[in-house]
Amino acid sequence: MDYVFTEQVGYLLRRAYQRHLAIFQGNAAIEGLTAVQFSTLCALDDGVSRSQVELVKATGVDQATIRGIVERLKARDLISLSKDPGDGRKVIITITEAGREALTAMTPCAIRSSEDTLGPLNPAERLALLHTLRKIADIGEAD
Repeated sequence: MDYVFTEQVGYLLRRAYQRHLAIFQGNAAIEGLTAVQFSTLCALDDGVSRSQVELVKATGVDQATIRGIVERLKARDLISLSKDPGDGRKVIITITEAGREALTAMTPCAIRSSEDTLGPLNPAERLALLHTLRKIADIGEAD
């Protein structure tokens, strides 16, 4: 049996993700704000301040990567950091007003990016793909 790496699920998922990231950057209203940074702001926009560990769980981004994302978002004043009053070792991350304004500007771009990524698919294929991806990622709604 021949193994053709370009036909393997990991390769195809990576290529699809790379395509989506390129589309996202092409649609971005704010230069230099990446899809992962946008997702991080989204995770903070529910009115709940989060620790870095909670942010890792909410975004699915690994600890090392989220550290860099937090640093870049803080440098742009899109988030603020403070000490947890109950545990001085824990840093609490909160979206700023500028972060909320960035989300407002970027949300239509993110919606357009999802539409552009799914553009080659018909409605049934879109539904099937999203259902299948949720199932593979073990995220609810895929029963």
